Amino acid sequence: MLDFQGISVHYGHQNVLSNVTFRVNKGDRVGVVGPNGSGKSTLFKIILGEMSTDTGELIIENSPRIGFTRQNPEPDTPDETLLEYSLRGIPGLSEMEARIHELEDTLYNTSQLSQPSQLSQPSQLSQQLLHELGDLQTKFEHLGGYDIETRVKIALGGLGFTVEEFSKPFKSFSGGWRMRAELSRVLASKPDLLLLDEPSNYLDLPAVDWLQKFLKLYDGTLMLISHDRYLLRTLTNITVEVDAGTVTRYEGDLDYYLTEREVRYEHLKAAKENQDHHREQLQRFVDRFRAQATKAAQAQSRQKLIDKIDEERIVLPKRYTNSGRLRLAEPPPSGIEMFRCENLGFAYEMPRFVFRGLEFNITRGDKVALIGYNGLGKTTLMRIIAGTREPSEGKAVLGHNVVPGYLSQEFAETIPPDLSVYRNAKNAWDAHGGGPEKVFRNQLGAFGFDENDVEKPAGVLSGGEKIRLAFLRLFLTAPNFLLLDEPTTHLDMDGRRLLQDALKQYKGTILLVSHDIDFVREVATSVLEISRDGLRQYPGGYDYYCEKKESGTSQPSQPSQPSQLSQPSQLSQPSKLSSRELRQQRAAERAKIAPKVKELKKRVETAEKKIEELQAALDAASEELFNPKPDTDFAAKNREVRTLQFEIDRYTADWEEAATELEALTAANNG
Repeated sequence: MLDFQGISVHYGHQNVLSNVTFRVNKGDRVGVVGPNGSGKSTLFKIILGEMSTDTGELIIENSPRIGFTRQNPEPDTPDETLLEYSLRGIPGLSEMEARIHELEDTLYNTSQLSQPSQLSQPSQLSQQLLHELGDLQTKFEHLGGYDIETRVKIALGGLGFTVEEFSKPFKSFSGGWRMRAELSRVLASKPDLLLLDEPSNYLDLPAVDWLQKFLKLYDGTLMLISHDRYLLRTLTNITVEVDAGTVTRYEGDLDYYLTEREVRYEHLKAAKENQDHHREQLQRFVDRFRAQATKAAQAQSRQKLIDKIDEERIVLPKRYTNSGRLRLAEPPPSGIEMFRCENLGFAYEMPRFVFRGLEFNITRGDKVALIGYNGLGKTTLMRIIAGTREPSEGKAVLGHNVVPGYLSQEFAETIPPDLSVYRNAKNAWDAHGGGPEKVFRNQLGAFGFDENDVEKPAGVLSGGEKIRLAFLRLFLTAPNFLLLDEPTTHLDMDGRRLLQDALKQYKGTILLVSHDIDFVREVATSVLEISRDGLRQYPGGYDYYCEKKESGTSQPSQPSQPSQLSQPSQLSQPSKLSSRELRQQRAAERAKIAPKVKELKKRVETAEKKIEELQAALDAASEELFNPKPDTDFAAKNREVRTLQFEIDRYTADWEEAATELEALTAANNG
């Protein structure tokens, strides 16, 4: 499908891609990996024709329909709604639909004006129009035009939009939510080739989980740029590494790549050592004999060999030469209780509360993942605990000798971009007692900052460097309660692993928000979930959380009110029911929900029966369109087909909703 042949790209003197040759076959699911700034997005720009190559060429076979997300999505008109924007994912589809309607109306008007004797003998114009209509309907169906609205609504819902938001103006959404809409638009368009560049960056963890399930069913060719190990591990079967100007294709998934790249690195390292040693020998000869007439020819010959070596210089992958280090200080002692809130509520604008009625506590040594869709107050809660915001109501209390260390997803919130690396770190050092300059300089070096880095303004640092600076500041303040809001967003895969390992070894307490499922799975020992229905606490890690969610056995910590999140603290008081009492309780619960189960079963049966009837009618109407009778009214018959398809979609949606709810109820009572 895609054949990269000797492609090179240069930015000024920077060699971004050098003699890149590899192939993507139809049906491949390719994970594109590598350090930040290595040229991964450049590959996509070449595919999309947004960038030309300095040498080489890209051959795209069979003109596939390509789906990709734009970085700055804008509506066509100021009043365009979220749903209308998302429906424009297939170029030319709306124009095709308009032409179909135009042809139907023309054929209908022609049939009305014709004499009865002419109905059995369509004019040449009518035959041409019928032929065009048939071709357009076939193309429209092939592109998924008849069910695109259903697919778009499913994608929007899965990515966190509510049904009420479908009709809101697209321009009213923030940049992150616009990117979600752009993603839903691309996913629903069913392209032949899907290009996704860090799709999880704008998503919360539930939406990442939905995206993974959706892409698992995608049957086209996928190229996924990501540092998210969960997505790469579960969605790809080919790995392409972009690093140090080179591109290497590995015939396997992420785990295969991680193993094989170590083997390849050892081979590269040995080859580079041999090459460097050989060059050094040649250079010594040239330096020694270039001035001697008797040896000048030999020196010149060796200089040519040196020049050739320089042209073919082996470059080690950037990740091995620029990984940095990350250490966390031993946390100072504190009391058992790290944080407690009572009837906590917050509103940016009264009386619209982000959350109300929160009551939970975090104890020493807990590593808690805060999970939930964006907009439900995760970052706000973090800021309240960190002391950068005050509650609108209730209490938020830190425990005895608790020192919070807050890492914001907005670096400018904690790291002034105009201050240098040195000054940002020194301010944190001085604010907490300071100490000898030599000790401070040693800490800078321990986090990978040398004399060339310390005077850089923080605003020009890479994502990984900013994370290291943020953790250096935390190290210097010696916190015992880390509050980490999306700490992996700007890190590549190796940076995430370094951070993950450091946090696993950390002896203090952690509350973190992250969309990286593998990261949460490895670090968190418990989960706190915020949803529109309330707040739930799960005493195990992420896998335990998923198991309980799938089984439907999790319970809110207390009944939640529509505008409030409920209290999880009661979950720490396990029930001490006997087996007999437990059976009686379950029997009572089954009896209680029996009417609801009966109602849902009836809805499922009714929907199934109705879908069967409508499908039979649709088959008959479609057959008449393909084999028309002399008196067939094409416009009316097409309207009938669209109506039947709409009704089938409506009853299918009702069937899915009822069946899902019935399954959840059944699972909850059998758990």
